[in-house]
Amino acid sequence: MPPVFDVLVIGGGPAGTTIASLLAEKGHSVCLLEKMHHPRFHIGESLLPMNLPLFSRLGVLEQVDAIGIKKYAAEFNSLKTSLAQDIFYFSKATNNSPAFAYQVRRSELDELLFRNCQKKGVTALEGITVTSVDLHSSAKKIQAMDEQGKAYEYNARYLVDASGRDTVLAQQLQSKQKNPKHKMAAIYGHFDKVTRRTGKDAGNISIYWFQHGWIWLIPLKDGMTSIGCVCWPDYLKTRLDSLDDFLLQTIKLIPELSQRLNYAQLDGPAQATGNYSYQSSIMSGDDFLLIGDAYAFVDPVFSSGVYLAMQSATRGAELVDQVLNSTTDNRLLIKQFEQSVKEEIKAFCWFIYRFNSPALHKLLMSSDEASQHPVKQKLKSAVISVLAGDAYNNSKIKLPLLAFKILYLVNIALEFKENWAFAKFKSQIGE
Repeated sequence: MPPVFDVLVIGGGPAGTTIASLLAEKGHSVCLLEKMHHPRFHIGESLLPMNLPLFSRLGVLEQVDAIGIKKYAAEFNSLKTSLAQDIFYFSKATNNSPAFAYQVRRSELDELLFRNCQKKGVTALEGITVTSVDLHSSAKKIQAMDEQGKAYEYNARYLVDASGRDTVLAQQLQSKQKNPKHKMAAIYGHFDKVTRRTGKDAGNISIYWFQHGWIWLIPLKDGMTSIGCVCWPDYLKTRLDSLDDFLLQTIKLIPELSQRLNYAQLDGPAQATGNYSYQSSIMSGDDFLLIGDAYAFVDPVFSSGVYLAMQSATRGAELVDQVLNSTTDNRLLIKQFEQSVKEEIKAFCWFIYRFNSPALHKLLMSSDEASQHPVKQKLKSAVISVLAGDAYNNSKIKLPLLAFKILYLVNIALEFKENWAFAKFKSQIGE
């Protein structure tokens, strides 16, 4: 007979291990299937301050501290504004959210979370790929296969898809849709001997705008630096040389960034991913749930991926626990959960969809610290709260963010020709 669990989770990343751990703590029998073996490479090394309470809840905060470098701010750099650099320190957020986050190797973080869920009693298996799911039976039937081709079957009262970009259920349900508002692609790699900022700023993420999109620079604790270029897909199509050379050529388009790589070397081959922004039109159904990147992924510009995955998993654990323990109609609970996930994503999306626009570009680079203008600082504090992950249900930032968005519209009007040209360009590429 196939083993029967209360919950089966597909995927052993931050979303899957978080929901599995929390449900096991609540006394449920949980099985987690991960197709790879830890440690495994994954991009997305920059975390948010609001990740810290989630790590604390899982009991792994000290372990994360041991593998991470502290990130006190997000630094933005521009060649087009009078202020060439602006730093958004998390300590200046509107609420008392943590004053720092971490930069981590995802291979280390994901393995840490995976082993932690095993310690909590989760039957967490590696090298097992889910091949099909029967969603129509009262007990969900999951077919899987190991690396030797051996077939397995599992039964579960509830199914959670946390399979990340594999989007197992969204593929099966044919609910995965490319995001029409955001079409970008990325090329990235790890570098050794990249010049870092000094002192407290050594662990900050650096963001650089350039003519084809934007570039991230993320320092890691072991001395390596993650650098990635998020570009319009048409720019990547101009590549004639190797991916390694194209990445280096793209970095050289920004002189200050290029200087930081004077003595740097690419550690391993560069990698690329195509148009990666998507969302499933279905988040939940009859005893199944999609969380994290299995439901939606937008863009890494504000380092929101791991936070949104773990936050939806934390709320998802509460939902699944109530559904399993209830004999009444749970539609209201499910609706509230879905709304909370969508609202959290929406808080980041307003900035993400406009990040490359001249209007937002200049607005973000206009908060000169030396001015100490109280209104300007209040607006900046509200934006920092979003960058920290503290946007959902934060009443203190609603009015400042509204004012910020009005200023964005004013900037469009003041620089109409430039912003109109950008809008025309986006329409030409189908956004």
